[in-house]
Amino acid sequence: MPIKKYLLAGLLVWTPLVITVAVLSWLVGSLDGAFIGVLTKLRLTSPDTIYWLEHVPGLGVILLILVLLISGALVSNVAGRWWMKQWDRLLNQIPIVKSIYSSVKKVSDTLFSDGGNAFRKALLIQYPRQGVWTIAFQTGTPSGEVASKLDGEHISVYVPTTPNPTSGFFLVVPRADVKELNMSVDEALTYVISMGAVSPGTQAIQEKRN
Repeated sequence: MPIKKYLLAGLLVWTPLVITVAVLSWLVGSLDGAFIGVLTKLRLTSPDTIYWLEHVPGLGVILLILVLLISGALVSNVAGRWWMKQWDRLLNQIPIVKSIYSSVKKVSDTLFSDGGNAFRKALLIQYPRQGVWTIAFQTGTPSGEVASKLDGEHISVYVPTTPNPTSGFFLVVPRADVKELNMSVDEALTYVISMGAVSPGTQAIQEKRN
């Protein structure tokens, strides 16, 4: 029936847009709330000013971007890097804090550094058993004690869950059992989130058919 066809077409148009707007609204609201909460607890300004700032949408996002830009500029010179080393040294001397901070810093350095290889390559591996294939992302190679216990060349991979790729499994697999994919990481993530419904090239093929 035409009505059912039009309803489905309307859902295809509005569902991605509504979900995107909802996620962005939640993110902006969370950042704004965190910023206002800090000002309120630290009493850095008057209640009237806080009331006015609460009605400025996106202020937390703007301030976060400014803080990241300023801090990035400061640590990009010699003096900034020296102060950053002192800060790292201080935090690494505090019990409990040093274990959390050092672990998070190593992960962030690996993910965001220009020379890092984490999440730069999409792979195809057999998981959770032989004959069953899934998408994975290379996060590095084993080292230290883990590497000494393994025979042959292995790589570390992250297997995301569907449809939420922020949770998943960390695996160490033989390199010989891995198939590298030509698709980009973004394309692979789209493939995972869509549960295989949207594979690389699907949109282009559909456009040609239309």
